[in-house]
Amino acid sequence: MTTLVVVKKAGQAVIATDALITFGDTRLSGRFESNSKVFKVDTPAGPSYVGMAGTVAHFPVLRKAMVALPRDQLTLGSKDEVFDTFTRLHPVLKETFFLQTKEDDNDPYESSQFSVLIANASGIYGLYSYREVFEFKEFWGIGSGRSFALGAMHATWGKAKNAREVALAGVHAGCEFDKNSGGPVEVFTIKLKK
Repeated sequence: MTTLVVVKKAGQAVIATDALITFGDTRLSGRFESNSKVFKVDTPAGPSYVGMAGTVAHFPVLRKAMVALPRDQLTLGSKDEVFDTFTRLHPVLKETFFLQTKEDDNDPYESSQFSVLIANASGIYGLYSYREVFEFKEFWGIGSGRSFALGAMHATWGKAKNAREVALAGVHAGCEFDKNSGGPVEVFTIKLKK
């Protein structure tokens, strides 16, 4: 799967990820494919970096779906804006990209089938399959390497000078211990609004 983290510290918002793609027992490293798991989205409030964990099919679908939205409807600067944007995206994902929305017979809502992290000048956010949105105060991680990343970021938090150091500790821990995560590591940094 992946190790993907977001961190907010010392005036920075950072999103960082590994680059390994896996197909069952097969690994597709950065040597053979440019496996960027984070993409930039230009919103009316400025750039946002979006990364996700899940099937590889989600990456081009979400990128293309977000570009298809009118720019004024692509807002990611608060929990409510993230929720509203992904609620607008959901029918596009279903109708244009044939998203299968059912995870379980007892689903409370249609699923979007992915987990997303977002970093921008307003902060760091997480979005899960039923469009649950979280705004994180310090850091978070998703993907199969998240438990290693969360532990490393927690241990590093007090000593690190900035968000980049914390994020790198998290992703490197995921790459070291999670069989489905591997380098190279990509890091994107944004200055936070005051």
